Amino acid sequence: MPIFGKGYDYFLGYALSGGGAKGFAHLGTLKVLEQYGLKPDVIAGTSAGALAGVFYADGFHPDEIVDLFRKHEFREFVSFTIPRTGFLKSTGLHTFLKKNLRARSFEELQLPFYAIATDWEKARTVAFSKGDNLVDAVVASCSVPIVFSPQLIDGIPYVDGGILKNFPVTVIRKMCRYVVGVNVSLIIPKAEKESIRTMVERTFNLMSNSNTLMDKVKCDILIETSGLEKISMFDLHSQNQIMEVGYHAAANTMAEKKSLEIVRRCHRHALLEQNVKNRLEKMSFRKAIK
Repeated sequence: MPIFGKGYDYFLGYALSGGGAKGFAHLGTLKVLEQYGLKPDVIAGTSAGALAGVFYADGFHPDEIVDLFRKHEFREFVSFTIPRTGFLKSTGLHTFLKKNLRARSFEELQLPFYAIATDWEKARTVAFSKGDNLVDAVVASCSVPIVFSPQLIDGIPYVDGGILKNFPVTVIRKMCRYVVGVNVSLIIPKAEKESIRTMVERTFNLMSNSNTLMDKVKCDILIETSGLEKISMFDLHSQNQIMEVGYHAAANTMAEKKSLEIVRRCHRHALLEQNVKNRLEKMSFRKAIK
């Protein structure tokens, strides 16, 4: 937590957008940010961004996260159901998260984390950040309507946060001195051969893009991953390609003068914060031995 900010709870925050399988690009961007010596104080993620964000907040390295998903097929994360509220149930994803996450609650994560979902009944954005419903909240954030059944939390149905807040910058904007936003979901082209899957995917893509405009301008550093427009949101076979696009997009953005200045300020703040902590520890030690 920053100690020199003016009314901020956190100095540096990351906001990770939704985007289905394109979310692997988040892992590439996180690798670049680590190479610049940056560590966030808080993370907010929607859908795929919530998946990447929760593992990163749980202490996993980006390479470790992609290894968890490698060799998995999309069908392993879902099961078919009678299509009343959705064609698929995300039971496999639920099991995957419970098996691989070290934390069992938001409080056990190494970093504060916000999972963004949509309250299906009240049509409002909900940012989950406390309690032992960590896995349910992340699954809810990923539950694309029609494709997946809603996730029930305390009897309330929740669906994908991308419906109303695909890029959760404003969720943490007022809390943070600086926000790095990573948007992996740009407008996709119309499919040459239409199908139910491509219609659902493009509909959701257009809808989620329309609610990102305000969030884009709120970023101190905005990383957007162009070049993934033809990648399906359900494609789990192109992890390396997607991650590489994210890596290069972040490398280009972070090399800009404005980004480098923010990196310098983050390093300076971290050093000052560590110096103050060291002094406080010395004072506590001296009091203890008196």
